[in-house]
Formats: sequence, C-alpha cells, structure tokens
Amino acid sequence: MSKNILLLNANPKAESFAKCLADTYDIEAREHSSLRRLNLSEMHFNPSLDSGYDAVQPLEPCLQHFQESLRWAEHIVIVSPVWWGGLPAKFKGLIDRTFLPGFAFQFEGDNPEPVQLLTGKTARIILTMDAPQDFLTVQASPVLAQLDQFTLQFSGVSAADTSLFGSVILSSEAERAEWVATAKRLGSQGV
Repeated sequence: MSKNILLLNANPKAESFAKCLADTYDIEAREHSSLRRLNLSEMHFNPSLDSGYDAVQPLEPCLQHFQESLRWAEHIVIVSPVWWGGLPAKFKGLIDRTFLPGFAFQFEGDNPEPVQLLTGKTARIILTMDAPQDFLTVQASPVLAQLDQFTLQFSGVSAADTSLFGSVILSSEAERAEWVATAKRLGSQGV
C-alpha cells in the first residue's frame, strides 16, 4: 500500500553520513510510496523566531513548502546528527519557525491542553552521533525528548520509531555499511 512519506535530511551540511542514509532511504521508499524529500542544507530562511508568538513572522517559501509537506505526509522520516547533545541550530530553527500555533497545534480558551493539528501521522527518527556506542542512548535521550515527545507528539504525530547510529567518527567501513543496509530496509518497508 502506497503512502505519502516526507523525508527530511536535517543535517545542515551538504555532504554527510546523514545524507548517505537519507539517499539510501529515498531510493528504496520511492519504489512503493509517494515521497517528498527536503534537505536542510538547501533551505534558506531566518532560523530565529524573532518575536516568539507575539507577532506573525512571514514564512520564507521553503518553510511554506515544508509546512505543506508536513500536512501532506502520512509518515515523517527525519535523519539528523546529534551535535553537543542536541539538534543542529538550523534544524531547531526550522522547528521554531514552522511548528506554530494554528498549524501544528492550537489552544482553545483557558484549556492548557493543546488541540493537536498534525494527527494521523507516524514518524521515524534516525540519529547519527559521534558518541561511543555505550553513550548513544544517553546522548540521544534529550534530542528524542525534544523532537519526538515535545514537538511531534505534542502536535499529534504518533510516537516515533527510532534508529541510533554511532559512533560515526570511530566506525569501520563494515559498521557504516550495516547502518546503510538498515536505512535500505527501512526505506523498502516505508517505516
């Protein structure tokens, strides 16, 4: 069964292992799904939400396209590095600028619980890290909390499946080939 997949390579670098994983997923998923791919390195926008929610900050065309692709998607796949125990700044800026009230969620009256506006979607988060194998979960935990729990799930997306790859910098060719094979399998299954 074909589904609409949004694939985001959230590494701000044009060439990276995250790009390699995204390329592999992309090739496989296109065999059976409708896929839209965005590369953060090709997106040009102000990453700062300059006035918070106090004023409307017009969205650049790439941000409008990202929001439209999020609406269209049934499954969201994010491939991102973990830098300094967090998301790359530009990726955080993408979230700040696009997961906005009225698009991703909204509050009604005095109710502190948001109305989730991105329901009915699933997600996969693939994280690459340079942390040693024993520290992958420790380093990934704050990123997964921020990205999965406090962004995607807050907006109504189902809890994400995750894949953690590292240490990239210390990995052998065989280890990287195994991670690429995992991305290939995930893409072929559309998960």
